[in-house]
Amino acid sequence: MDGTILYIHGRGGSAGEAARYRALCPGNRVLGLDYHGTTPWETREEILAAYDGLRRRDRDIIVAANSIGAYFAMNALQGKEISRALFVSPILDMEELICALLRRSGLSEAALAEKREIETPFGETLSWDYLCYVRAHPIVWTAPTCILRGERDDMTSRGTVQAFAERHGAEVTVLPGGEHWFHTEEQMAFHDAWVRRCLAAADDGRGTF
Repeated sequence: MDGTILYIHGRGGSAGEAARYRALCPGNRVLGLDYHGTTPWETREEILAAYDGLRRRDRDIIVAANSIGAYFAMNALQGKEISRALFVSPILDMEELICALLRRSGLSEAALAEKREIETPFGETLSWDYLCYVRAHPIVWTAPTCILRGERDDMTSRGTVQAFAERHGAEVTVLPGGEHWFHTEEQMAFHDAWVRRCLAAADDGRGTF
């Protein structure tokens, strides 16, 4: 598929990860977004600015995103014209994830509402404002989407991925034995083949591959 790929990294990642897509997709322009925000309302403005700049040059925008980058992408770009989205280990239901983190920490929503922010025992800071934003801005996603997840991903459950796929018509590929973070040589080879298949299927006008 021709067009420009906008890459949005996950937590702890970087725009430099887009270099892998440049090697995989030599026929595409690739922009790795070096966003600085940590909340969906901050990253929304950064992602929209990047998208608008790309649309002035190219009508076909492909979004590739990893982990929380997928949630940030959907929050910012829902309703926009996206030729295809490629999501790796995506966070698809942020409200569910935040509530799960509360339960794992033995905390209640009432406690979070009272304190506004709480540092969890496993290093995550939970924010009441963040949770309220997520609930006030539900995701409505219509772009053709391919999802790659590890079989043992503990950030987004299989059921959550399946429910999202059914609602939004997304195609799901599972790496047997894989976890949330794709990093080994074998995992990245699987990832690379998946990217090529997704874009080839789009070129052929097929919804599956």
